[in-house]
Amino acid sequence: MKPLDILLKALRSYELTGETAWNVTEILFDSRNVSEQTEGATQLYVAQRGTQTDGHKYIGAAVAQGCRAVVCETLPEEISENVCYIRVPDSAVALGLLADAFYDHPSRKLKLVGITGTNGKTTTVTLLHRLFMLMGHRTGLLSTIVNRIGDAEVPATHTTPDAVELNRLLSQMVEYQCEYCFMEVSSHALCQHRVSGLRFAGAIFSNITHDHLDFHKTFANYIAAKKSFFDKLPKSAFALTNVDDKNGRVMVQNTKATVHTYSLRTAADFKGVVMENAFSGLHMRINNREVYFKLCGKFNAYNLLAIYGTAVLLGMEAETVLTKMSLLDSAAGRFQMLRAKDGGTAIVDYAHTPDALENVLKTIRDIVGKETEVITVVGCGGDRDALKRPEMAEIACKYSSKVLLTSDNPRTEDPMAILDDMRKGVPASKSRYVSVIENRREAIKAACMMLPPDGVLLVAGKGHETYQEINHVKHHFDDTEELKSFLNI
Repeated sequence: MKPLDILLKALRSYELTGETAWNVTEILFDSRNVSEQTEGATQLYVAQRGTQTDGHKYIGAAVAQGCRAVVCETLPEEISENVCYIRVPDSAVALGLLADAFYDHPSRKLKLVGITGTNGKTTTVTLLHRLFMLMGHRTGLLSTIVNRIGDAEVPATHTTPDAVELNRLLSQMVEYQCEYCFMEVSSHALCQHRVSGLRFAGAIFSNITHDHLDFHKTFANYIAAKKSFFDKLPKSAFALTNVDDKNGRVMVQNTKATVHTYSLRTAADFKGVVMENAFSGLHMRINNREVYFKLCGKFNAYNLLAIYGTAVLLGMEAETVLTKMSLLDSAAGRFQMLRAKDGGTAIVDYAHTPDALENVLKTIRDIVGKETEVITVVGCGGDRDALKRPEMAEIACKYSSKVLLTSDNPRTEDPMAILDDMRKGVPASKSRYVSVIENRREAIKAACMMLPPDGVLLVAGKGHETYQEINHVKHHFDDTEELKSFLNI
């Protein structure tokens, strides 16, 4: 519980209507969760303008249910007595600042490092969490797959939680005496100010390719969203950027943080060279030290450089870091390999963007060569960027012997309409090697039946997900489970 007038000190500017003599028990942005409180206490309702609805419409309902303090951008027409209205320029920013203050600024009490980029976020933060735990440090994790406080698991529902949940989790990490927290920072979260009020000790940029244009509308907007993360870093932070990406230096051109670089192709603070790439792992030279890693693929070489650079910048000893990194396995659903009893190899990967799919398929081809049969099962999500659908199919055809186009998470779209969009990217010369099987289970089954003893089967798009979302309902579906069943693993 916090006095309202103390919480309001966190806001940069606001206008008051009513008295602040309330103790705030909870911060809410969903009016349906408001309830009557004890004498002198209230929940604080923050009315946000969202993509689906406007929280300002529900101010009256919140007040009727017992709320006595409201943050809003526009005052309601009807002002209720005994209610404090706090008008702010941006409710989403205010929510982050208030949540940070309500939980006693938890991000200032540990070292919080965020990563943004199109691909590699989950693998990087997951492995950083495992690395620091292996080195004996209590560590938190905020990722797409799961949130962790030390070893304890907290289910994740978004790439970045809402501002209240985020600060609550960080507060629990502080209570558990975590020294570090590694988190994914999505472009949606940046645009929606979910990380407003947090203090980052460091930030990582992985890469950027076309994605989420359904939300950002243009690639320039997408880049600007990512860049805003670095623009707001304090002087005390570090910014670690991939300079092999053409936007790597753009991200940090206006940051106040100390800039560091990593690269496979050019001079950098953290320079890597891939000496050998196989399904068994990578043999790399990092800053003139040779190391073997269990992860494979050039894309993972970049992830490993980011992990190494981050650990060193956080003060860890380089030799210890590399020794512990050599023990790390891949994150769930990220180039996760399964061996069939007859010798075939199946790989589950979250690749759901053209660049990610190409990275995974290139890695497979680099390892097995041109003659080995590679079968790819892939789909595209509904209610998302439709422009990438034909490109995904074209890339699958370019590197695969056979392709099965199937349903991913159709959400509210007709699965066949999504598949029709994908088919537009199939080259005429490859059409006879492409099948369309809407039912994902049947598509995986068919692919398993096609898999020769020396072949490779890639099931792409869902990775760690254990559901298929159809018309707002999540049905249990796990690509790994399906593969194990059909391949008798």
